[in-house]
Amino acid sequence: MEPLALYIHWPFCAAKCPYCDFNSHVRERVDQARFRAALRRELAFEAARTGRRPLLSLFFGGGTPSLMEPETAAALIEDARAAFDAAPDLEITLEANPTSVETGRLAAFREAGVNRLSLGVQSLEEEALRFLGRRHDAAQAVAALEAARALFPRLSFDLIYARPGQTEASWRAELRRALALAADHLSLYQLTIEPGTRFATLHARGEFALPEGEEAARLYRATEEEAARFGLRPYEVSNYAKPGAESRHNLQYWRYGDYLGIGPGAHQRLTREDGALLAAHRHRAPEEWAARVARDGHAIVEETPLAPTERAREALLMGLRLAEGVDPARIEARSGGLPFVAAVDTAMLAALIEEGYLAWTAAGRLVATPEGRLRLDALLPALLR
Repeated sequence: MEPLALYIHWPFCAAKCPYCDFNSHVRERVDQARFRAALRRELAFEAARTGRRPLLSLFFGGGTPSLMEPETAAALIEDARAAFDAAPDLEITLEANPTSVETGRLAAFREAGVNRLSLGVQSLEEEALRFLGRRHDAAQAVAALEAARALFPRLSFDLIYARPGQTEASWRAELRRALALAADHLSLYQLTIEPGTRFATLHARGEFALPEGEEAARLYRATEEEAARFGLRPYEVSNYAKPGAESRHNLQYWRYGDYLGIGPGAHQRLTREDGALLAAHRHRAPEEWAARVARDGHAIVEETPLAPTERAREALLMGLRLAEGVDPARIEARSGGLPFVAAVDTAMLAALIEEGYLAWTAAGRLVATPEGRLRLDALLPALLR
C-alpha cells in the first residue's frame, strides 16, 4: 500500500485577501473546541477505514492555521501518530502569517510538535503589502522570519511576484533581502486574477494591470538566478529549496502519492486494497462541515473511483511540474496498468520535444525544460489525451 500524507484544513482567517480564492472564511468568533473535536473525529473516521499505513508528512493548511489554538495542533499530531506508522523524521508543517499575534504563538506550536513553518510573507515592500491586503507590515515580516528561524529546524516562506508596476531590479532586491533572512525554502506565486475575488472585480474595472507575457517571464527567470545565489534550486515550478529542504508533503502530491484531507473542503486521493484509487472531497462550509461530522463522523460529499485515464492525466499534470519530471513506469503503475502512450497524444509529445519544451532524460524520465516550465499551463492540455 502507498504511504500517506495527511492534510488538515483550518478554514478561518482574520481577513479575506483580495486575491485569494481558497476555501477560507472570516468569522468574528470561532468555537475552537467544536472545530478541534470535529477535526479529531473526522481523522479517526478516516484512520479506521484506511488502516495503519506509513505516514510521511502532516500539513496544517488554510485559511490561517496559526489562528487555531496550539492545543488543537498538539491533539491532532498525537492522534495522527497513534493512528498511523509515522516516519521517524515525520515532517509536520504549519502555515502562519507574520502578524505580531501569530508570531507570539510560534513557540507554542513548536512545543506542540510542529517542526516546519510555512510563513506567508508575500512581500517585503510596504506598498505591495497594502495592495495585497495583508495585515502585517515589512518590519513584522522580518521579525517573524527571525523568530521562526530561531524556533523551527525547517522554514519556508511565500512571496508573490508579477505585481502591478513591479520591475526586475526591485524584485531582485526584494528576493535578496528575503533569502538572506531565511534561505532554506521559497514558494513563489505569480499574481493571477481568480474569478470571484475582490481583485477580479477591480481588474475588470481596469483599476490595475499585471505584468504578463515576457515581462512576467523575466521576473520568473530572475527568481531562479537570485535563489541560486543562496544555494536554492527550482525543484518544482513554483518552489525552490536547498538540497534536502524540499517539502516532503508537497512532493507526495506532485509524485501522485496517496493523501488524506481532513477539514472543510479538503480533497484526498486514497488507494484501496483492491487497487482502486478513490477521489473524495468534503463539504466546504465550516459550520455545515462540523455538523455533518458530528452526525456522521465525516463530511464527505462525493467519493468516486478514478478511471485509469483520469489517474494518468492527474499524475502527468502534477509530475511535469517537478524538475525531476515523471517516470512512465510510475504513471502506468498509478493508473492501474494503462500504458504511458495511451495517456498522451504521441504526435503532440514529439512536437513538444522537437520544439524544446519537453525532453527525455538519460534515465528515461520525461521532463519540462526551463522554457517548457514557463508554458506548462498551455502545454499540458495539448499533451494529454
